Amino acid sequence: RNATRLLVLPTLEASPTQDRMNELYNTTTKLNDANLIATVHYYGFWPFSVNIAGYTRFETDTRNDIEQTFNNVYNTFIARGIPVILGEYGLLGFDQSTGVIEQGEKLKFFEYLTYYLKQKNITHMLWDNGQHFKRTAFTWSDPELYNIMKAGWSGRSSTADTDLVFVKRGAAIQDKSIPLNLNGNTLTEVRTNGQLLVAGQDYTLNGNAITFTSSLLSRLTSSGQFGVNAVLTAKFNRGADWNFRVIFHDKPELRDTQGTTDSFSIPTTFNGDQLATMEAVYASGGNAGPQDWTSFKEFEYTFSPSYATGEIKLKPTFFNEVRDGEVILKFHFWSGAVITYNLTKSGSSVTGNAS
Repeated sequence: RNATRLLVLPTLEASPTQDRMNELYNTTTKLNDANLIATVHYYGFWPFSVNIAGYTRFETDTRNDIEQTFNNVYNTFIARGIPVILGEYGLLGFDQSTGVIEQGEKLKFFEYLTYYLKQKNITHMLWDNGQHFKRTAFTWSDPELYNIMKAGWSGRSSTADTDLVFVKRGAAIQDKSIPLNLNGNTLTEVRTNGQLLVAGQDYTLNGNAITFTSSLLSRLTSSGQFGVNAVLTAKFNRGADWNFRVIFHDKPELRDTQGTTDSFSIPTTFNGDQLATMEAVYASGGNAGPQDWTSFKEFEYTFSPSYATGEIKLKPTFFNEVRDGEVILKFHFWSGAVITYNLTKSGSSVTGNAS
């Protein structure tokens, strides 16, 4: 069947850079075969894709990278009659852990990517090394991710500025307003634990912002237990649901410790909070650790929170590029809390002190 067999040809290393796509276009043109398909891979704007340099959120640079990349793919191939398959897509941080990028920010990335690919008539294939789909059980590890990708095959899903609603212990509980990205859809209802919430009493919708009332948040966090106390599921007339996690929290506590460059963990009481990123600078000036063009270090590659064991691990890959002396760490949490912690490195010995 060679006369009609479809053949997929990649750019060099499946890269979507313009020079490599031009080479593939020239090759395809010379072959003059209507059964050829071009393919590239895409893992997003690198700082967001691995959570480095403070790119913890799905923001303008990451969205622009999607648009620019696939505008170029479209103009190079599809507009000239050559179909394209995105043979792999995902986030590079998944090589370390699917938790490198916060859940809501991750979902916004995949929602926008699948939407934009549909606009450009590009077929896409998720790269999965076993993290997403359980091949023996035939189930998805992250149903939220699957649902938002599946919805992108036919339209857009609604998202929100965040999926985290923090309620702090001891603080007066106030209404919480969160902007929505409705993407042409309409909010139809909000539920928690199967129970329908009452519009105007539990929440209000004003334009593109949903506000959860203080009375609702007080009721949901009345147990006083740190962590996720409730999940509020917003449903829309089209697309996937969006889940808001109501988190009862207090300021995290980091404690003094000692260790080595091969094994160093900071004892941490997270008090319900979640770590977003870490900065590292020398007390004498300058950024510390790998990729010293930024003070914000790469999530999981250099540091890793463990909520189950109550610690933040600093990895040998971090200390391999830290010189002896005092290092000042800043841990940024999703609640907005910023905790400063001091390290002193002397050879392979490391001492940590809470500020």
